[in-house]
Amino acid sequence: MKKLLLLSFCLCSLLSINAQDQASVEDGLLSVNILTPAVEYEYGLTSSTTLDLRLGSAFAYWKNTYFGENFGIYPILGIQYRYYYNLEKRLDKGKNLKNNSANYIALSGAVQSGKPIIGNLEYNEAYFGTVGPVWGLQRYYNSGFKLDLNLGGGYSFNESGESYFSLLIGIRLGWLLSN
Repeated sequence: MKKLLLLSFCLCSLLSINAQDQASVEDGLLSVNILTPAVEYEYGLTSSTTLDLRLGSAFAYWKNTYFGENFGIYPILGIQYRYYYNLEKRLDKGKNLKNNSANYIALSGAVQSGKPIIGNLEYNEAYFGTVGPVWGLQRYYNSGFKLDLNLGGGYSFNESGESYFSLLIGIRLGWLLSN
């Protein structure tokens, strides 16, 4: 698994070195997400790469006949090293690039607490973590509305040392606060 993570990081790095300089990512985007409440900051590193940091929440719900219904809202810290690969193509077609409206591949990581801020669904583990590659698209519209979708697979682990494969799905809806 470590080899897969190293390969993903090297691929992102190589792609960013070979990127064209005419179209460029924007730096310092601060947004708020409403679907899973969070604050997100995207910092430009090169003309085609960014570091996206997210501090927010995750939701879980569980129902069975023995324990009944349980839910929890948990704090989560996420980070993505993104390479925007279609900036030039979007520019050539006259499409919007504002606020990094483009497709990307990323190395994604997150750490989530097992103890809820709100709710009664408490895990035996104090924390969970996930890291892996994702493909995504991000669009900002004139109103400032943001749509960010990403999908991939990753290596997950917990406090007890257990590890397993996880499907990574990110759906973010929100608004741009400043750039």
